[in-house]
This record gives sequence, C-alpha cells and structure tokens, in this order.
Amino acid sequence: MKSILLYDTTLRDGTQGEQIAFTATDKLKISQKLDELGIHYIEGGWPGSNVKDREFFEAARNEHFRNAKLTAFGATHRYGIRAENDGNLNAIISCGAKVATIFGKTWDLHVEKILRIRPEDNLDIIRESVEYLKQNGLEVHYDAEHFFDGYRENPNYAIATLTAAITGGADFIGLCDTNGGSLPHDVEAMVKDVIAHFSLAENISSNRPPVGFGIHTHNDSGLAVANTIAAVRAGAVLVQGTINGYGERCGNADLTSIIPILKLKMGYPCISDENLTKLQNVSLFVSETANMTPLNSRPFVGKSAFAHKGGIHVNAISKDARSYEHMDPRLVGNRQRVLISDMSGKSNIDYKIKELGLSLEADGIDAGKIVAQIKQLEKEGYQFDDADGTFQIMIEKLTHQFKSMFDLDSFRVIIEKNKNESCHSHAIIKISVDGEVQDITVAEGHGPVSALDNALRKALNKVYPKALDPVHLVDFKVRVLDGRDGTGAKVRVLIESRDAGSIWSTIGVSEDVIEASWQALADSFQHKLSRLEKEQVLKKS
Repeated sequence: MKSILLYDTTLRDGTQGEQIAFTATDKLKISQKLDELGIHYIEGGWPGSNVKDREFFEAARNEHFRNAKLTAFGATHRYGIRAENDGNLNAIISCGAKVATIFGKTWDLHVEKILRIRPEDNLDIIRESVEYLKQNGLEVHYDAEHFFDGYRENPNYAIATLTAAITGGADFIGLCDTNGGSLPHDVEAMVKDVIAHFSLAENISSNRPPVGFGIHTHNDSGLAVANTIAAVRAGAVLVQGTINGYGERCGNADLTSIIPILKLKMGYPCISDENLTKLQNVSLFVSETANMTPLNSRPFVGKSAFAHKGGIHVNAISKDARSYEHMDPRLVGNRQRVLISDMSGKSNIDYKIKELGLSLEADGIDAGKIVAQIKQLEKEGYQFDDADGTFQIMIEKLTHQFKSMFDLDSFRVIIEKNKNESCHSHAIIKISVDGEVQDITVAEGHGPVSALDNALRKALNKVYPKALDPVHLVDFKVRVLDGRDGTGAKVRVLIESRDAGSIWSTIGVSEDVIEASWQALADSFQHKLSRLEKEQVLKKS
C-alpha cells in the first residue's frame, strides 16, 4: 500500500475564508499542532505578498519540526520580468523555507483573457520559475491552477503546462479544482489520464526521480473530500487540504475528514495511530484560534458525530456500538455521546447515569422518574439534548448528589445609555462559597451578560484562583419560545463554553432574558469547577 503525503494549507488558503485571520503568533502555534499531528507539509503563507507572512517565516526559522516540512507559497514570475529578478520568487528563496509551492495558469482561458499573453509565453514562465527555485536548492511543488477546467476544455494545452513544470524540475504537481465544480468520476478519470500520460512520456528526462502528483480541491459543489478521495484512487500521492475545511467561498477539502478516511477506510498509512487520536483536539484548537464556532455536525471530529438521541438507537449501542456507529470515535479523539430530550427512553437515562458515574439506587429515584421530569422541563422550554452541562447538574440535584461550588446571594445589572454614546453595562454580584459570603464584586462588560460574566469570574477567582482562566464563551443563543406574549414571552438562553480540551453547553429558561442568561452562565461555571474538583486539581485560595 502506497503512502499518502498530507499537505496542509490552513495557514494560507484557509485564511482566505470569510472572518478567518491569524496573526504570525497564531500561525506558529497552529504549525506546531500540525507538526505534532504528523502532517508532512505545512504551507505557512505567501512571503512575497504581505508582512505578516514574512514575520511568520522569520519566527519559524527557530522552530524544529519533527514531521513537517515548512512550505512557502507564491506565483510564477511575472510576464516581462526574468525569474531571477522577480520579487515574489526571491521572497520565497530568502524566507528560510526548504519547500516552495508556486501556482501557474493551466486553463487557456486564463492565459488568453486574464493574463493576456501568448500560450507559449505562459509555458516559458512556468518552466523558468520552477527551474530558478530548483537552482536555489528548494524542493518545488507546482500547483496547476484550474487544472480540471483547463483539461476539460483544452487537454493538450493543460498537459503542456504540466510538462513545462516537470521539465523545469518540479518534484510534485498539484492538480487543482480551483473553482470547485468538478465531479468525483471526472476527477478520477482525468487524474488517471494525466498519470498514464507522464508514465509513458518520452520527452521527460529519465535521469530524474519520477514526479509525484497531488490533488487540491475546493468545496463549491460540496464534493471537495469526495474529489480528493477520487484522485487518490486514481494515483495521487499528495493530498492538500485545510483543518476544518476553512477556505475561500465554500472552503477547501477538510483534512479532518480526509485523514481518517484515508487511514481507517482505505488503509493508507498517512499518519500513526497515536497521532490520529489527536485529530479532534487539533480541529478544536484551530477553530478556537480562528475564533470560529466549532461545527457540531462535522464528520469524525464534530461534537455530534457520534451522538445518539432516539431511545431505540441508545438501546442498541449499549449492546454493540457498531449497530449505529461506523467506527470507534476514540480513534480520532472523539467520544460516543447520548443525548437527552423528551424523545428519550430509559435506555438514554441509564446510559447517562453510568457515564456520569452517578448512582440512583440510594435515593429511590429510577430512570422512569427522571424521564418524566425531563419531559416536564422540556414542556416548560428546556432542551437537554444541547445542554449536557445543565443536564448533569439537574441529575445530580434530583439524586441529591450535587455539590454547589458557589451560591448566588444577589446580583444587579445596570445599563446606562447617554444621548450620544453607546450603552455601558455594569454588574454587581455577591456570592457565597461553602456558606461563607464573599465580598461584593463589580465589573463592566460590552453588554449585561458580558458584565455578569466578568463579575462572576472576578468573584470566583478570589476563591478558585485561575481555575476559570481557560474558560470562555464560544456561542450565545437566545430563543423566544412563544412570541404571542410579546416582550413578556419566555425565552431560552443556550451558552456553549470551552476550555483547552472540551466543550460543554448549559441552558436557562425564564421570562427575563437576564435571569435565563444567569442560569446558563452559572451552570457553566458550576460544571467546570465541579469537574476540576472531581479531577482533584481545584485549589482554593
């Protein structure tokens, strides 16, 4: 079985996605995570295009990557300028990376209508650019931009552009579905054609190592992962993609899906078993660094990827997980989850009680009574399938196993609005810990909930120093449950919180949005502090 090389372009192509931006420091941290995952190539950015990427490559000079080769990105030299005088190519050479990836025009439409140069001049530009980088000691990857569109319309010219890159000395050729409009069966057929052509070509020097072909796909038709797999089936040996599929327009091929498919479904030894278990952690780390809410339904690594709600499903997986799961979630660092809702049966409750390490027998409360309580609470507006933190607290309270890490004495939120200024929010809070009243704490925030959050953190930090520093809110949702009562309607607030290694959700329901927000916020901190105490790492001042 051939090995597949993994090429990550999160730090370059991924940043072209909307609302995604990384500082040079962010890029360095992500590159370290990618190296630990076992990625073979990390495309750090385009040193010829912006200062931030140059800062990253400068900082990366002092990094030692155990698995990955750092790669610099750029374009072929400009028309009318010799390769050795092109600032973009020289920026790649001087940045310190040992690998260069440059893209050039493969589709004659771009050559004639965008560049507006002769087709033969484009071939010279490709060959000369690759040749110049090779002369400076770099491993060179040539990305054939719009390859599949170009090959579909003018296969002879598309092949000629690849020939120019190979003649210049390219080590790898990346076949790019830049517009993301190709279909898997077309991709597989075209990649087969290309590899067969160059296997038989007589015009390529036989005294050099054979060129490797790679695949770079975009997700505009929702097929980036499928097209990548199709290319591998056809003989591609290098796979490009981004963590979480971040990228321009609809994104790039998602490596968090591609890697487990290659390794677990197709048997390609692309990374080690140990490194595969880090996949979910890397996905969460990149989403956190990008300040993007994690997609729960993301295959393999999403929070909901192995979640079960229906009682029949839960009953089945309790006997044999394979009955409703296509793989062991632990292989990618994920876990099996059972959701609780008004659809739940006793199997769901029994599973969750066992998972939480709780006991029912001593309190005379059985799973049936808990199901009835859940159905009543959901009738009132609660939704436990998306609030695991609040559910655990509720079960512990019902079974008299809950230990409150703090209790509210009172809070007051003040919102001030002046004529020509934006609103200012201040929160005043008083809590008790182990029956001892703490000092009144005051904090401000960007809104009333933010002010409450800051005040509660400030108060708890006096008792549990730094315990809540890693915790931050990643999602805040407010839902009006029945709009017929207008501004007096009951609302549901859902808060999703996370720390370095986990995500949890809590919920609050009230006619007052601040009260509902407080319930969800307090449950979030109760959940975190309780977990730390059970892990015996919580220290009081």
